[in-house]
Amino acid sequence: MKERTKKILIIAVVLILQSIIYIFVAKNKSYIHIDEAYSFGLSNYDKIEIQDNKDFYNTWHSKDYYEDYLAVQEGEIGDFKPVYENQKNDVHPPLYYFFLRICMNFTNGHFSIWPGIILNIIIYAFITIFMYLILKKLFKNENYADIKAIFLAFISSIILASLSNVINVRMYSLSTLNVLITIFLHIKLFESKDFNVKLFLAIGASALAGVLTHYYYLFFLATLYIIFLIKFISEKQFKKLLFYTLALFIAGIISLIIFPYSLQHMFFGYRGQGVISNFENISEIIPSIYSQLYTLNYYAFNGLLPIILLIMIVLFIYNRIVKKDMNFDKDIIGILKIICIPTILFFIITSISSPWKVLRYIVPVCGLAFILMIFCFYKLLQAGFGEKVSNILICVFCCIVLISPFVLHLKPELLYDDKKEIVQKLSGDLNLPTIYFFDSQKGGFLDDIYIFSKLNDSYIAKDIDYTESNVQKIVENKDISDGILIFINDDKDNDSIINIVKKALNLDNCDQLQKLNVCNIYYLY
Repeated sequence: MKERTKKILIIAVVLILQSIIYIFVAKNKSYIHIDEAYSFGLSNYDKIEIQDNKDFYNTWHSKDYYEDYLAVQEGEIGDFKPVYENQKNDVHPPLYYFFLRICMNFTNGHFSIWPGIILNIIIYAFITIFMYLILKKLFKNENYADIKAIFLAFISSIILASLSNVINVRMYSLSTLNVLITIFLHIKLFESKDFNVKLFLAIGASALAGVLTHYYYLFFLATLYIIFLIKFISEKQFKKLLFYTLALFIAGIISLIIFPYSLQHMFFGYRGQGVISNFENISEIIPSIYSQLYTLNYYAFNGLLPIILLIMIVLFIYNRIVKKDMNFDKDIIGILKIICIPTILFFIITSISSPWKVLRYIVPVCGLAFILMIFCFYKLLQAGFGEKVSNILICVFCCIVLISPFVLHLKPELLYDDKKEIVQKLSGDLNLPTIYFFDSQKGGFLDDIYIFSKLNDSYIAKDIDYTESNVQKIVENKDISDGILIFINDDKDNDSIINIVKKALNLDNCDQLQKLNVCNIYYLY
């Protein structure tokens, strides 16, 4: 009992420490991505796009108007209808948005990114626990297996990919947890000698949660199913195969009962059609995989992956020639296959099918890729130099992984710490009447809705003729004695637009401020 209590205390300390790190990193996040704006809006608003409001364009609005899209208002607490209806009309299943909506209910009508961050921090506590449980399976024949497992689980929780996942208010943190739970349960199934109905039910439940979080999860699950299909058939365990298949089939039926629009999204929606077209574009398959390998190297290994692979190749050759000791336990090899094959195939398939070659689509397997590489690295070191030396070298390597972002100036994705100063200015001393000359062909309003939730008075001028009279009509009855802010989402003729505004409003000076996500900002005075 004392040993169990000690393990729980160590895990608790690790979870507290990683949460402190997450909070510290998240405090430096100063802006949001368009998809994060969608996360808040789709969990809360009565439609997908705030721009669909009849009074959105060509009208002055206060910041409350935009906060209404991003935050749950007092009279909306307990109303979860937007969660379902918006996902029905969008491209994702609703589970993550349901949890986000619960957290958003505590914001008192004002937008804050912290409900999403806190939700992700909670999810990552479970991610670290399941990573620890998976690593325990890999280290089960090792000395100090628990210590090694929790140590690597902690390191995997604070690599750049994990930090990026925590501060990105999207469903990918929950999808990462779904993947880890599914892997762990399948390892249990691999190890199980008996017929375990509860385990099949748990696998079905995890599959249900996974498909209701993100459709790419099915790539991972399908690979695992094929692995176990082959295993059960070869071992003539047809009863297990029947119940395993039945559990996943029932999970699929329940998911369609809960959210029947999944079929429309996957097979007939624009995102589903995009996946199919990406696979048909053969010339882009290799470049897509290469691009995401670069992303994996940057965010999971801090650019050190080529060095790790080179060292591992040298160790492998050395062990084969000199030591001739490369025997892995049969069960460990089986567990490695269960982790490795779905991870690799998920990475390849999502790299090809994703509409943009960015971290978020591969992030559910970044932690797995990291621990797989480190575990294999450790075993090669152990075969060549013994356990004591390999323990020291892996600790040194993990320290290098932790330190290298500071040395190489690497940052988590979507931190936006470079926008901190401009956001403070526009929220404070430069919180002036603002005109956004908006080109609807270029779009991208939600890319910068965050700053509009800070501005006291703003006007979205959609596709207007840039004339002095139109500018004068817009600012009629507005106090611009301290100047005015001009936002433009088109780089074609910004100088001429600014000159027209200066003439129309008798303003002499213009300072071009820092660009936001898609807006060029000018301060005229």
